[in-house]
Parts: sequence; structure tokens; C-alpha cells
Amino acid sequence: MKFISWNVNGIRACVTKGFLDYFKEVDADIFCLQETKLQEGQIELDLGDYHQYWNYAQKKGYSGTAIFTKLQPLNVAYGINIEEYDNEGRVITLEFEDFYFVTVYTPNSQSELKRLDYRMKWEDTFRHYLIELDNKKPVIVCGDLNVAHKEIDLKNPKANRKNAGFTDEERSKFTQFLENGFIDTYRYFNPEKEGAYSWWSYRFNARKNNSGWRIDYFVASKKIEDRLVSVDIHNEILGSDHCPIELVIK
Repeated sequence: MKFISWNVNGIRACVTKGFLDYFKEVDADIFCLQETKLQEGQIELDLGDYHQYWNYAQKKGYSGTAIFTKLQPLNVAYGINIEEYDNEGRVITLEFEDFYFVTVYTPNSQSELKRLDYRMKWEDTFRHYLIELDNKKPVIVCGDLNVAHKEIDLKNPKANRKNAGFTDEERSKFTQFLENGFIDTYRYFNPEKEGAYSWWSYRFNARKNNSGWRIDYFVASKKIEDRLVSVDIHNEILGSDHCPIELVIK
């Protein structure tokens, strides 16, 4: 099974930059989007046999997630059952026979870390949500987690030490998440690989110079470690300031 996750930074703009060609070419079993930036009825995508699930933010042109899946899920849930977090369209959960599949767009701590406290509460709440799912059946979670976990996961760690996405607080929450029985699948296969990034600023020719961050992830329950086949970061695919990432499992 092949899974793709992509923060498209506005799906309507991404469609004008070749999204549908890539979607058809990659032929994923499940394809996830983050930061769709639209409301219901603002786009219609002809995706053939895929079931489409969208979670919209109440605020127009903001946040939002989607999952397109060939496999019909047993159940679909939007959000994490807490109103404070669920009005931004950040989470979709699909239940299948032998696993849960979750896509997430984690809140950004923002400039001057003005949303860091909100982010810390979110981290604890979302982690507990995933642990509860994992107690029932294995979980695969993907999306823009808005954190570079280790210094190897961004180009300029020292300069960014106290910036959103690379604070000690955010990084420790991700460590805590993994310690609860989850695997960062990219580092599972590529523990020492440098220069592997999934997001680049639009400024300073960052993408051309590969001055980026790895903030998009597939994280899997350790219970399905033996089913992991491969991961990839498709940094050759344009259309957003993020690139698609891929996980293949048996």
C-alpha cells in the first residue's frame, strides 16, 4: 500500500501548478492534504474512484485537511472531539479493518512564539488521542507536524534554536510522542541522512539552495514495524512550499 501526504499551501493554487497530473501519476492508495485553505463548495476535484473526505476550518482561506482513499473506511472522524481545536479543520481519522489512518496539520507556534502555549496543549491532547487509538489497533499518522525534531532535520539549527518549529518545547513533545510507541518512519530508514527536507521558505532562494526543514512526517505505530517497506521525500515535485512525502507498507 502506498500513502502520500502533502501540505499543498492552498489546493486551488496547487491545482493550477500540476497537482492533478502528479496525483494521477503517483497512484497512491491514500493521498492526504494539509493546508487546503478553502471552504466547502469552493472546488470540485474529479479523482475517479477515490472517496473524498474534507475537513474545513471555520475561518475562510485557512488551514484545512483532506484525505482521498481508494479503500472505503469503516468509519470517518473529523477533529479530536475538543471544540477548541476542531474549528480549524486540522485532523481527519479513517478507521480500517486493521489500522487507523490519521492526517494532521499541527498548529504553528507563529512568530515570537505567540501561539506556543496553545501548541503545547494541542501536543498533549493530540498525543493522548493517538495513544487511545493505538490501544485499539495500530495507527499511521501523517502530515505537517510543524517541527524539525533533530538538528539533522533542518539546514540552520543553531540560528533557528528558539524559532517556531525548532524550540526545545516542540522538539521534546515530538520525542515524547515517539516514546509512546511510535516510529518516525523516515529516520527509521535513513537515520543519518542529511539534507532531507520537505519545506523551504519562499525567500532567499531557499529551495534552490536546499536550505530547508523536514517538518512533514509519516509516523507509525511500532506494532506495524514489520510492515514498513519504504519512505521517500519527493523534493522534485513543485507546486507548494512543501513537497509530497511517501510511505509504503505491506
